[in-house]
Amino acid sequence: MPLSKTEWLALEKKAHELRNLCLDTTYWAGSGHIGGGMSVMDMMTVLYHKYLNIKVEDPNWEDRDRFILSKGHSGIAFAPVLVDKGFNDPEQLKTFNLSNSKMGIHLDANKVVGVDASTGSLGHGLSIALGTALAARVLGKDYKTYCILGDGECDEGSNWEAAMAIAHYNATNVISFVDRNKCMIDGRTEDVMKLEPFADKWRAFGFIVKEVDGHNISELCDAIDFALNDPEKPVMIIANTVKGEGIDFMADDYHWHYGAIDEAKYNQAKASLEKYYAQRVARAEKEGV
Repeated sequence: MPLSKTEWLALEKKAHELRNLCLDTTYWAGSGHIGGGMSVMDMMTVLYHKYLNIKVEDPNWEDRDRFILSKGHSGIAFAPVLVDKGFNDPEQLKTFNLSNSKMGIHLDANKVVGVDASTGSLGHGLSIALGTALAARVLGKDYKTYCILGDGECDEGSNWEAAMAIAHYNATNVISFVDRNKCMIDGRTEDVMKLEPFADKWRAFGFIVKEVDGHNISELCDAIDFALNDPEKPVMIIANTVKGEGIDFMADDYHWHYGAIDEAKYNQAKASLEKYYAQRVARAEKEGV
């Protein structure tokens, strides 16, 4: 069912709120992985506010959908999502990555409510997702596992072992994404370790590939709907994104993989996010039905 304009606009509003909360968290912490946090935020907004079957009042509900943020350094985006959803105390964001905080830079599943897996060492998330998917099959459960990888992370061979296994077991209850912002800590992905032809690699490993604009909520929803509609093979959604999306001085700059935010940059970023949100609303108003 196509995304209605009303729902699209509501998701745009939530994504805007969460981008601002990610910026706030970075400011309170003094620094953080804000670039990748901004590029992944639309995917997380759509998942947590449209698709994930979860219960805030029962975070360990055994029939819940699972979410694995394989690119665990984007915890600075994940923490605001979980706080906004109601899993954790908002005051915890003000201590993000500070001494004695429950919220470290990579979120710990034993300390942060709503986190299904501790991640941060790259290349592990897709294997964990396969494990939870196979567990669902063994237990006769119908929950889904959603997993978001970073594109730089796809240099890790363990991801391709997981991909091979997901295809072998035809684990269509895993719905995977790559945050394809084309930047990593040391430079552009194609300069550090060439990934292209990226989509063809996933197809060769046995996936149906959907390439979308990762900042177009309608396209993201269409791809997820396809993946939920009993496909013949596992689905990989390659979300083409921009590192630092929404903040003009960060956008598409790998130097903002991790960065510090002072008051001047914070105010500049806030103003940029307001302009960006207006553009996003205009697109939804024009293209929505």
